[in-house]
Amino acid sequence: MSEKIENNQDIPSHSVLPTPVGQFDIHVFHDKKTGQDHVALTLGDMNGPDPVLLRVHSECLTGDVFASQRCDCGPQLHAALDAISRKGWGALLYLRQEGRGIGLHAKIQAYKLQDEGVDTLDANLMLGLPADGRQYDIAADMLNFLDIERVNLLTNNPDKVSQLKSYGIDVVERTPLIVGITDENRDYLSTKGHRMGHHISNTDLE
Repeated sequence: MSEKIENNQDIPSHSVLPTPVGQFDIHVFHDKKTGQDHVALTLGDMNGPDPVLLRVHSECLTGDVFASQRCDCGPQLHAALDAISRKGWGALLYLRQEGRGIGLHAKIQAYKLQDEGVDTLDANLMLGLPADGRQYDIAADMLNFLDIERVNLLTNNPDKVSQLKSYGIDVVERTPLIVGITDENRDYLSTKGHRMGHHISNTDLE
């Protein structure tokens, strides 16, 4: 593991984290620019011959903690950890970018607009916020520290792939992660597919 870290971060803290799907190593990275703490969970050897199975997951309090049916975030988080466990090695980055980077307060304001019939993209725009304000430079810094260079990225989001590549991460493969579809989130996922370019088809939503 590299000891090099960017000036805007402290050396990560590290311990073990037993979970229902295996014992991971947990690394916490403090970003001095934002004051946020971001987490990397790793399992096994990151230097094998195959690209590292990787999930870059943005925080979703409502989905990850409260199992909200409005999104697929919680099921994606747990499916990714399960996939890494079954493979025997891989990594999950948990980034503090709630609500696609707009924060929890604005996210709930956007939910209210969605209650009134606005889709997830237009709700953000009506609040004067970006449709997706997430940045993945911190993810690249974390991967560099962990000596992860080649990855098989668990995602449906092409922007995540292109941003990681722009920061020097070799995204060798992309594996779809389509789980947790409910009647409550089907329109949300359809908007992601049709208006935001995510790799989600009508067939997936059936």
